[in-house]
Amino acid sequence: MTLPRPHRDDLLIAAGGLAIGLLMWSFGLHTQTDRPIDARWATLVPLLVMAAMEALRRTLPQTALTIGTLALVADQFTYGSLVTALMFTDVVYAAVVYGSPASARRVPWSTGLITIGVTIGFLVWWQNAAALVIGLITGMVSFLPAVTGAVVRNHRETAEAARLRAEQTALLAEMDRSQAVVAERARMARELHDMVANHLSAIAIHSTAALSLDEAATTRQALTVIRENSVEGLAEMRRLIGLLRDSSGDAEPAAAPTLAGLEALIAQARTNGRSSGLAFTLVDTREEDGARLPAPVELAAYRIVQESLTNALKHASAGAVGVFLGRDARSLTVRVTSPIGDRPGPRAPGSGAGLVGMRERVALLGGEFEAGPVPDGNGSKTWQVRAVLPAEERTPEA
Repeated sequence: MTLPRPHRDDLLIAAGGLAIGLLMWSFGLHTQTDRPIDARWATLVPLLVMAAMEALRRTLPQTALTIGTLALVADQFTYGSLVTALMFTDVVYAAVVYGSPASARRVPWSTGLITIGVTIGFLVWWQNAAALVIGLITGMVSFLPAVTGAVVRNHRETAEAARLRAEQTALLAEMDRSQAVVAERARMARELHDMVANHLSAIAIHSTAALSLDEAATTRQALTVIRENSVEGLAEMRRLIGLLRDSSGDAEPAAAPTLAGLEALIAQARTNGRSSGLAFTLVDTREEDGARLPAPVELAAYRIVQESLTNALKHASAGAVGVFLGRDARSLTVRVTSPIGDRPGPRAPGSGAGLVGMRERVALLGGEFEAGPVPDGNGSKTWQVRAVLPAEERTPEA
């Protein structure tokens, strides 16, 4: 197995400790005067081993502590070196700071018990106060570095946890911002499509008719419709742009359309669809009980009718286009029917975004939406758009 490469700072610490230890040894500075091993060179063995463990203090902290402990014990049988003991304190500290979580918890308890055991043992053996000094030195060499390492590690882990929480908070904030941007862009896309598509569809159909039919009256009528829809579409665009601009507070936002404007909307559809043989009717069976619908519900219902009329103008064959409104205590029902089949004359192309926008509007309010062909009772089919909107605002189900 390949040993991990020692950290550069650990190598510098080991080299510095070894150099100071050799210098003190050369001057004969020792911690003891009478030991079983009288050879002065024997003091260098624990010193060299401890210096080697200092080089491994970060990469192999548990191994460094185990071998360093044996080296410190061996040093007590020689003349001893103060540098060996000081390097051991750093090895204990590193074992707590850089070791495994289990080791970081175990070392302070172990060194504390060793300190207590040594103090009691020497008190029993010597039976004088000098044993307390031995216990104090043992605690300073082992327990105090372990406690210091535990405090430092705890602060580092707390700081790392705070950093991770800050990163997660920033990530969640960015996700919320991105979702808000996407939702706002989708809302703007629906509003832009619903506000302008009706006018542009009428312009496309009547301009095609003016180009394909060489009749002065038809051309004049088509140009009149084109001009009206161009002016109204431009006004709608200006209102939308005004809402998107930063307001200084002087201008009031334009009021959102409501169901009270359906008569005008259907009157405009009659003008735009007259050349295509389309007849538009409105049947409103709502009870006049004085209860107002929430503004988002009225806006959604208005836009659904508007988009359905636009789709009828684009795709419906000649016949009756019906708009039906009904309300009970809990919901508002909007239903638009239009004939299916081929029709003479020009048609405007469709993108499919209208149905998507209507479905999104209903989903945001927690309602029900369906669109497709249904039997008309005469053996044929009509295209029906049906939306059931809650009479009160509520959060859509996830």
